[in-house]
Amino acid sequence: MKIMKPGSKKVTEMSKSENAVSEVVDFVLILGIMLLAISIITLFGMPALTALQDNGHTENIKQSHIVLADNINKIVFGNTPSQSVELKMYGGGGVWVIGDSSINVTIQTWNSSNSSFESESFTRQLREIRSEFETTAISYENTGVWAKYDNQGVVIVKEPRFTFSDNIMIIPAATLLGTNGMSGEGLIRVVADGGSPSLFSYSNVSSVDIKIVSNYYEGWEKYLNESLGMHLVSKDDANKTILMRRDNFTENIDVYIKYSPITATIK
Repeated sequence: MKIMKPGSKKVTEMSKSENAVSEVVDFVLILGIMLLAISIITLFGMPALTALQDNGHTENIKQSHIVLADNINKIVFGNTPSQSVELKMYGGGGVWVIGDSSINVTIQTWNSSNSSFESESFTRQLREIRSEFETTAISYENTGVWAKYDNQGVVIVKEPRFTFSDNIMIIPAATLLGTNGMSGEGLIRVVADGGSPSLFSYSNVSSVDIKIVSNYYEGWEKYLNESLGMHLVSKDDANKTILMRRDNFTENIDVYIKYSPITATIK
């Protein structure tokens, strides 16, 4: 029987073979860990990254609509005849002049000559400039900006320009004319041109009813309650309608309705 000496050639070859196997095992383990890490990142990280990116796009659309509202409101209140605002589309939606929203204001005034109450009514269509991205809609409607999330309700992004101070109530009614729009990705421009505005005035008013038909009727309910102190008279969820009223004035007030037709074009 031949005894292998410690420094022999075969011992050396066996040692090299074991080292090679060890290196292969280490490589396989490292590769497995890397694949597992990539799988975890793909499974959990990518959806989070995509959601973060989508949230960023939504916030950018909100901010651009705030700028849009500031500019169009200059037309509504007679500060300029026209405006042009640039918006960005991110894909998965578009921008349109759309909708069938409307406002109805019923005014009850006191006629001192015959000692009786009289009612007058004002009705106009409103409509909206709507940006859609994924499942979110963000719109300029009647001097305000509104966001509606899928199954998450309505958020007021920028409050409308209704005011009540020193026994004077001012109600804007901005009608958006036009029906065009674009979808896709890239920069577009909203061009708004003012028409012939009108101012309707009512004196010695004891009661004001405001009826809003809108996709954002829930937001309108909250806004009219918090800003004008109006309470809910009725709500029709099927027809997206609210009726709000205020009749608890300490003394009769004056009401002014600023009607502004605006032609909006998407280019």
